[in-house]
Amino acid sequence: MSFNHVVVWLDQAEAHVIHFTRDAAESEVIKTASVHSQHKKAGVDASVQSEQNPDYLNEIAAAIEAAQEILIVGPGQEKLVFIKHLEKQHAAIAAKVVSVETVDHPNDGQLLAFARKYFVKEGIMH
Repeated sequence: MSFNHVVVWLDQAEAHVIHFTRDAAESEVIKTASVHSQHKKAGVDASVQSEQNPDYLNEIAAAIEAAQEILIVGPGQEKLVFIKHLEKQHAAIAAKVVSVETVDHPNDGQLLAFARKYFVKEGIMH
């Protein structure tokens, strides 16, 4: 099945990627191979840690490259780090991002419902 839409929820540890249509969905979880602490070190921002782990961001990019419209969400700064990474390293994928939104910690069902509602509201659900 061909999925044109994808939502990515990510934080420093993992990304939930859901490809979907109105009636079907497939999801996967991508975990970072990095073994960094979840705590901030004095003077070290979480985004710096992520930038030091481009393999994680590249793996997420590879998982979403076939989508036509991409919604990126998450609770903290990681979503912004990811969009900046896409803009620098994967411009063709970055061009398909329709929005970056703050979303706390939904389960996959809640994430899919949020994404479907977003795409319908924006009139871009095919």
